[in-house]
Amino acid sequence: MKDQHPTENPRRDFIKKTLAGSALLTFGGILPGFSPKSYANIIGANEKVRVGMMGVNSRGLALAGNYALQPNCEVVSVSDTDTRAAEKCINAVEGIQKSKPANIPDFRKALENKDLDALVIAAPDHWHAPAAILASKAGKHVYLEKPCSHNPNEGELLIAAVKKYKNVIQMGNQRRSWPNVAAGIKDVHNGAIGRVYFAKGWYTANRASMGIGKEAEVPSWLNYDLWQGPAPRMPYKDNLIHYNWHWLWNWGTGEALNNGTHMLDLMRWGLQVEYPTRVTSSGGRFRYKDDWETPDTQVINLEFANNTAMTWEGRSCNGRTIEGSAVGVVFYGDTGSIQIGSGNEYMQYDLDNKLVKHVKNDVVIDPRNKMNPSQSLDALHIQNFFDGIKKGTPLKSEIVGGHQSTLLAQLGNIAFRSGGTLDIDPTNGHIKNNKKAAKLWKREYQKGWEPTV
Repeated sequence: MKDQHPTENPRRDFIKKTLAGSALLTFGGILPGFSPKSYANIIGANEKVRVGMMGVNSRGLALAGNYALQPNCEVVSVSDTDTRAAEKCINAVEGIQKSKPANIPDFRKALENKDLDALVIAAPDHWHAPAAILASKAGKHVYLEKPCSHNPNEGELLIAAVKKYKNVIQMGNQRRSWPNVAAGIKDVHNGAIGRVYFAKGWYTANRASMGIGKEAEVPSWLNYDLWQGPAPRMPYKDNLIHYNWHWLWNWGTGEALNNGTHMLDLMRWGLQVEYPTRVTSSGGRFRYKDDWETPDTQVINLEFANNTAMTWEGRSCNGRTIEGSAVGVVFYGDTGSIQIGSGNEYMQYDLDNKLVKHVKNDVVIDPRNKMNPSQSLDALHIQNFFDGIKKGTPLKSEIVGGHQSTLLAQLGNIAFRSGGTLDIDPTNGHIKNNKKAAKLWKREYQKGWEPTV
């Protein structure tokens, strides 16, 4: 595949100028040989951001529908290693936007389309950064579901890719675009509860056992080699696809990155911190005896140089809520606390636990819905991504911040897996003086699939 710098893409230059061009047309500037109607059709098509979807079984299917619903977007291709998932997504998108996206199983072929503006990545975690880097090399923008990377080194590669290729990468920690959540964080920053020094976040669920898998023949509907992609090859088992890969280190990153990333991001945002100074983590696989490798119960503690700290608790197999919510964060200050729950709302309490402010949510959200918990609110994040492409609008979740938030969870997992305390360089997030932990900063790749910028 030929690398292409974004500035060399005439369609991208055109799409940024579309609104200005549309204004000129109102004064009669129709090009020779075109009727006003036919020219309007061309402009209408080019106003739209043309996206390709990668990974559409669950979350990706929901995202494809959301993108198709946006009036300034067209889903032009669907890529998935599961032929059943691709067909289902194509039919769903066609029913929404009334045009049929192309079925291109290998997303790398989709990137060869010069008219493709952006790739939306919702494939398994081990594909997130490598696919985003390939898209960047191809001159495409990227909407990258959380976590942005499988390991810390990949996060740094993403930052290097944006610097080199000058494209837009938005991470899918959508709460950054939810208006009432942003208002709650603003209150935290403006001193509504005094100096904030501690934050607590959590996620709870009632996940079933993944069982003991058996090696089996790869199903006819699955391209297992492409599904594994950059990950070292392992035999196909009948309990791996779909979703249970989250709990296996070769492909997944556990609950800490699967759902913890969202709350760790909010806490980092509220405390106005970047990289920690110290990280510890405890937990284990306690509920079932099966193939599940990552913790089903985990606590991650992080300390920062500005005399603040945060903790995240994940319980994959016991859904008892905390503070009345399945997921959430609480910020603690010297004059009160602010709680942000699962929805687009927040509550402020004084030191006597009296509710002094409640900015309510007006959108129903199911935080345990694996596929589409908050469609209408997530559209705000998508539109911010489009504005970043068209107008250069600052992103709500640009890749540097996305990496910093993802790294908090990754460091928690590294602390858990290495069995000790991590001392961290607060200038870049790197692990200090711990060879065992430092080995987990990167991963091994299948030969020939290594991501490079």
